[in-house]
Amino acid sequence: MAVPKKKSGRCAQGHRRSHWKANPQSLVKCSNCNEMAITHTVCASCGYYDGKLASKKVAE
Repeated sequence: MAVPKKKSGRCAQGHRRSHWKANPQSLVKCSNCNEMAITHTVCASCGYYDGKLASKKVAE
């Protein structure tokens, strides 16, 4: 098994992980209530998804 000869420093670890970060979620307008909602999820304000009622609990 391959084993490193020397320990990598914290700086090298930081350089390696520099592009490992979260991206902001994309938002779209809900087709039912025109509020901003996360893509491919049920709208938090009206409970609709793809033009159909998906969640009664949220809609009330």
